[in-house]
Amino acid sequence: MVKTIYIANLKAGDYLENEPFLLVDVARRTTRDGRPYLLYTLRDKTGQINGVFWDVPEYIDNWAQAGLGVLVTGRVTNYKDALQIAATDFHIIHNPDLTEFLPSSRRSRQEMLAELHQIVSELNEPWQSLVSHILLQEPFLTQFANAPAARNMHHAFIGGLLEHTLSMAAIAKKLAEHYPYVNKDLLLAGVLLHDMGKTAEYTTDGAFAYTEDGLLVGHIIRAIAMIERAAAQLGTVSEEDLRHLVHLVASHHGTLEWGSPVTPKTLEAILLHQIDLLDSRVQGFFDHLKNDTGGEDWTARYSPMFNTMLRRPAGYDEGEETAES
Repeated sequence: MVKTIYIANLKAGDYLENEPFLLVDVARRTTRDGRPYLLYTLRDKTGQINGVFWDVPEYIDNWAQAGLGVLVTGRVTNYKDALQIAATDFHIIHNPDLTEFLPSSRRSRQEMLAELHQIVSELNEPWQSLVSHILLQEPFLTQFANAPAARNMHHAFIGGLLEHTLSMAAIAKKLAEHYPYVNKDLLLAGVLLHDMGKTAEYTTDGAFAYTEDGLLVGHIIRAIAMIERAAAQLGTVSEEDLRHLVHLVASHHGTLEWGSPVTPKTLEAILLHQIDLLDSRVQGFFDHLKNDTGGEDWTARYSPMFNTMLRRPAGYDEGEETAES
């Protein structure tokens, strides 16, 4: 079914009839008098919107789950200063066109891949050979270019992992010039490889979700295994260099509570963690602005990343691209 209405263009009062969306979250609830209803989140390539389905029929309640394409009938309303869709009917879509539902990086993939190749070409050895061996070989390069950097908090879109990595590399170059004693090549190698395990951690078949590997292993351990295997194959990376690189990847979440098996203990590891935190937080800010469907100067909903409403910067609307319609 052809999609004609996009979330970015919705306004209160709009009526939707069998409009296709991706169902990315579903929570089942019951009213005080025992009537079932659904709280849900829909997504298309322009953003996401919450909704409610009162008195949901049993035949819909039985199949409604995250990751499915759905035809939605209902009306767009305002609820607590934010738009939502009050649904009256759902129909499942078989074999949906996911390009209409999953958001993608606004940057050209060709442009980003060219930038990646350029950064790798500027590395000194043994880092250039190691990073090239891991990142620039197919089919892994395509997987890396397609992957999101997260499920929902930041860079949660096709190409998000590559965009996040390139943004971090640009910051790393500046900080390596600003601070003394930084091993720039080691830092950049850590930036380029630290999140590559996310190619195995997330699936893009439907809503972004964890794979079995993501749940059982995780992207940090997966990346370390890939690095050590590649280093063994090449035989050009010293044990000391390899140990420092593995430490960067292992510690990039910063704390044990945030999933790092060790905390940063070297200058490059401290920088990598802070660069990762900075870039994810700033993009998380912009992602929340894009996904928030209400408010004017301030977002209508709390950001799950910052646990507060966020203020839109001056000129934000002027800089936003017009959504397809």
